[in-house]
Amino acid sequence: MTRDLFDAPPAATPASPSTRWDAFDWARIAADLDHHGCALVRGVLTAQECAQLASAYARQDLYRSRVIMQRHGFGKGEYQYFRYPLPDLVAALRGAMYGPLAGIANRWYATMGVEPRFPPRHADFIARCHAAGQTRPTPLLLQYGEGDYNCLHQDLYGEHVFPLQAAFLLSQPGLDFEGGEFVLTEQRPRMQSRVEVVPLQQGDCVIFPVFHRPVAGTRGTYRVNMRHGVSRLRAGQRHTLGIIFHDAE
Repeated sequence: MTRDLFDAPPAATPASPSTRWDAFDWARIAADLDHHGCALVRGVLTAQECAQLASAYARQDLYRSRVIMQRHGFGKGEYQYFRYPLPDLVAALRGAMYGPLAGIANRWYATMGVEPRFPPRHADFIARCHAAGQTRPTPLLLQYGEGDYNCLHQDLYGEHVFPLQAAFLLSQPGLDFEGGEFVLTEQRPRMQSRVEVVPLQQGDCVIFPVFHRPVAGTRGTYRVNMRHGVSRLRAGQRHTLGIIFHDAE
């Protein structure tokens, strides 16, 4: 059975994911990640792609597992991890984003004095994960209803971790839902935590750290611990696509 989410041709064929990412200002994205701990990229997905991805939540053949967050103390709401082979758009986004992000990740790790380094091709990094027993795919779709939320957390999954990930908002704030803001917290040594709320619109992407990032201080560079979550949904329904670049044990 095909895993292509696009059963009908779009009214206007959008650029491929790799072409879209080539058009974005990667110097600005890198600077935002360095200075703010996240980067907002507007209009990555079309409204039609968002709608098709959100509607695919009901396609049980696409997923390897479903998680009800309340059962595990993760919050309220649910999400499903895609199985391999990934849907075409999800696989294309994952592959196209990885290369530019690998350069940022390697620079961060060099700054922090952390190993390892990441290869330029996502297929090579995934081969490293699979050789270590991390073979389960981690891209996921999340679904929230009224009153749902996602507690602050980190998506680690095993020894091999790519330090950046991305979330794409598939629903339109103010039309499909109210509330449900994407939230990041930064835990700084011997200081109070800093909070960042990212104003996503439908089709936007936020790129952010999985668990830590370097910050320049008066005595050199130090690491800060990062967590992310979603605030309480006040009304409606919210869908999100999550792209994690390492696989799970």
